[in-house]
Amino acid sequence: MSELQMYGEHLLPDATDPRTIDAVQAARLYYFQDLTMAAIGREMGVSRSTVSRLITFARTSGLVEIKISTALGQAPGLERAFADRYGVRAHVVPVPETVSDVDRLDRVAMFAGRLLTTFFASDMVMGVAWGTTVSAVSRHLAPKRTHNSHVVQLNGAANTRTTGVSYATDIVRTVADAYGALPQGFPVPAFFDYPETRQMLWRERSIKRVLDLQERMDLAVFSIGVHGGAVPSHVYSAGYLEKSDLEELDRDGVVGDIATVFLRSDGSYDRIALNERASGPRLDRLKAVPRRVCIVAGEYKLTALRAALAGKIVTDLVIDDLSAATLLQA
Repeated sequence: MSELQMYGEHLLPDATDPRTIDAVQAARLYYFQDLTMAAIGREMGVSRSTVSRLITFARTSGLVEIKISTALGQAPGLERAFADRYGVRAHVVPVPETVSDVDRLDRVAMFAGRLLTTFFASDMVMGVAWGTTVSAVSRHLAPKRTHNSHVVQLNGAANTRTTGVSYATDIVRTVADAYGALPQGFPVPAFFDYPETRQMLWRERSIKRVLDLQERMDLAVFSIGVHGGAVPSHVYSAGYLEKSDLEELDRDGVVGDIATVFLRSDGSYDRIALNERASGPRLDRLKAVPRRVCIVAGEYKLTALRAALAGKIVTDLVIDDLSAATLLQA
């Protein structure tokens, strides 16, 4: 079931602009009166292609917001199965089997970008973990005006080869700009050389201010990082981990990470040495966030996703239908 909202709290285009006026009229006829684009074109005296462009403009500019209801009584079978087995709200994205892995990610990211707009509101704090998937999601957010809201970076991005600041900051700022929120970066390394350095830096007032904002999170957005796969996770492909680190992770039985904090196949994350040097939030702290949205596209992440589900780290899951079916059948 879909619910359409006109205007709401969105950052809207100029209401006096003729294009905006036409887009609102076309959207009302299309969504509220179920007229075809051809019928709308005849009524407005424009071509069908013009109507299509107006409706697309109405959606992408925030004039129209479409919400997909996932109440259990109406959820498709896969989504209901996730609720029964894992206790999570799954949002399964239909994707043709023939599309490439990159296109699959883009389709899932687009759905997630629209969904996040329905989750985030004024007076909220959203935590964002940088990475390949979340970067894709940030490009598909529907604009929405909020007040007194913040978007905070969950984990540091610097490594021995680069500061990582521009990459992570661009993601956080893009998300914040979509909602008129205040962006807050996290200017620390992704991994410290020594656990003691992390402990000492966490006592600094400038860093503690960011940590305090993370403590207030209402919503956390992340994906699952894995080594290898068709679309490489940024933490593994951009020089964040040395060969010795990867060997150590193998010895610890690690299958993936969330915000650069690693976990095993059973969902445990204690006694993993690299986690003591990681700048991401400890996963027991992350589990205290009321809504935790994980976005996954591709079967190569399923072992790590199963671990996150076993650890009860996820409350909402956005996933393509093929991967969802494969996970449930395993």
